[in-house]
Amino acid sequence: MAEEYDMNTDALVSRRLRSKNNLGGQGQWRTEVGETSHNAMPSVDSDTISENSSNPLFARKDTKSSFRWRVRNISYPMDTYNVSVETAERCCIIRTTNKKYYKKFSIPDLDRCQLPLESSALSYTHANNTLIISYKKPKEILALEQELMRELKKLKGTNDGDVDCKTQ
Repeated sequence: MAEEYDMNTDALVSRRLRSKNNLGGQGQWRTEVGETSHNAMPSVDSDTISENSSNPLFARKDTKSSFRWRVRNISYPMDTYNVSVETAERCCIIRTTNKKYYKKFSIPDLDRCQLPLESSALSYTHANNTLIISYKKPKEILALEQELMRELKKLKGTNDGDVDCKTQ
């Protein structure tokens, strides 16, 4: 697992996990928090197929007090969306009443701490063709993050271009 923090705001910028492949070697990186790296402008000479830029994009970006997901490029009215918690499957579900969008996602931080999902902690809003879903962080998660921040403050962070390279 690799995590990147903003040193000024102490905010988690990205969290990526690498799983093993079938042969036991290192597999692909999976983005848990932050923007996934997409090729926004594919090459003109490229023969690859790319997804439409107007497709909905799902990304997680946390705040200090809540887990937050954004679904961009989704332009339905607010009353079209239904966001719910499935406690049996330990996931959240986004549905539209016109059946144009459906997404099921879990909260890995709660799974790692084995904490239950609560529908009262879930809220959502819609603005600028973006559906914003928030889940209030439980006290246990907040305490873990504060302890992690104390440990990270003890470490020395690197600045852009600051490389520990010894010349001969």
